[in-house]
Amino acid sequence: MGVRSRYGAANPERPANPAAPAAWRNWAGNVTVRPLRTVAPSSTAALAEAVRRAAEDGLTVKATGTGHSFTPVAATGGVLLRPERLCGVREIDRERGTVRVAAGTPLRQLNETLAAEGLSLANMGDIMEQTVSGAVSTGTHGTGRDSGSLAAQLRGLELVLADGSVLRCSAEKHPGVFAAARVGLGALGVISELTFAVEPAFLLSAREEPMPFARVVAEFDRLVTENEHFEFYWFPHTECCLTKRNNRSPGPARPLPRLRGWLDDELLSNGVFQAACSLGRAVPGTVPALARLAGRALSARRYTDIPYKVFTSPRRVRFVEMEYALPREAAGPALRELRSLIERSDFRIGFPVEVRVAPADDIPLSTASGRDTVYIAVHMYRRTPHQAYFTAAERVMTAHGGRPHWGKLHSRDAAYLAGAYPRFGEFTALRDRLDPDRVFTNDYLRRVLGD
Repeated sequence: MGVRSRYGAANPERPANPAAPAAWRNWAGNVTVRPLRTVAPSSTAALAEAVRRAAEDGLTVKATGTGHSFTPVAATGGVLLRPERLCGVREIDRERGTVRVAAGTPLRQLNETLAAEGLSLANMGDIMEQTVSGAVSTGTHGTGRDSGSLAAQLRGLELVLADGSVLRCSAEKHPGVFAAARVGLGALGVISELTFAVEPAFLLSAREEPMPFARVVAEFDRLVTENEHFEFYWFPHTECCLTKRNNRSPGPARPLPRLRGWLDDELLSNGVFQAACSLGRAVPGTVPALARLAGRALSARRYTDIPYKVFTSPRRVRFVEMEYALPREAAGPALRELRSLIERSDFRIGFPVEVRVAPADDIPLSTASGRDTVYIAVHMYRRTPHQAYFTAAERVMTAHGGRPHWGKLHSRDAAYLAGAYPRFGEFTALRDRLDPDRVFTNDYLRRVLGD
């Protein structure tokens, strides 16, 4: 038998409470919707009842997280399900190496709880503000030679279907649903609970250092092969890149000194960068000079700490983002083409380009499905014109067979995506079976999945 933890539901059961219509906005502020009603269920039963009632009323249903998707994947004019009361770690099973957690739990809470119990996820992205269900459903990932996305670390999930029934699934139970629902875009049902694989806590040794663009691109394959977790940021209009190498360490722990961490991650990466972005938006001609100044300010640092303190960092400067997943071998050509594109244009790009990797997985709509993957992400400060830059960058990415991140801006539709994903038809057939009346649809899903 597994060992049950002391954790229970974070909130007592209360009846679903429809709120007066109010606008909902995502984190970046580029998506705004006004649902007919909002519901914040605090249990699977309350969530199922909210879905049943919506279906009876002929309304669509979408569950939102903390709004860190840049696409309207969670937008609805019907019933919007809020996550804040469906929250908390429910069970830790040390023998099986799993943690069972409510869908609305923020990644920060999950990571902190696991660390207090001497446990950790194997890999994660670089922010902790998302809910676990939102992060999984849109394919959120970090960087890893051998360890994949959050969805690839799932061992089970609980799904509320369109008729209000509850389906528990795993690789052993309803494996077809489990395979697809790990990155389900909210199109198959509403996730109410997830079970992740965990392992005993370990230490990561972080090595961060500047490196010229030409060198990091030329040595990219070696850097990925030699490190468990490798990523880099290139500053457009410069030769400057910041590389990050994270590898497991026997210790001892050597965290960043508190003052150095505050200077790098708060003052420079957030405070000074915010001021630079604001100046660049007001006076675009200053952007190249600011980028060169930022590149010269890059410095090396090394430290060793528990995983979530190495993988993640605070992101307080708000932006919009597009990210594409390409075959790993396309990294060099695509990056050189993107750089050439920026140099030939009059674009003024104040945000770095982020490059990460993931191993192939077996999830139908995962951006790493069936192939080792490189991720190339472009960003712009929010409320700064971005469409021309993103459109041009997207042409580079699609020329290499790129797959857009489901939660980040892109213009692809079902016709393109059906060719990019060999198992696309498997997913849409399952959607037809589980949600034939499209209780969980919205405009975004109609575009990317078809009617």
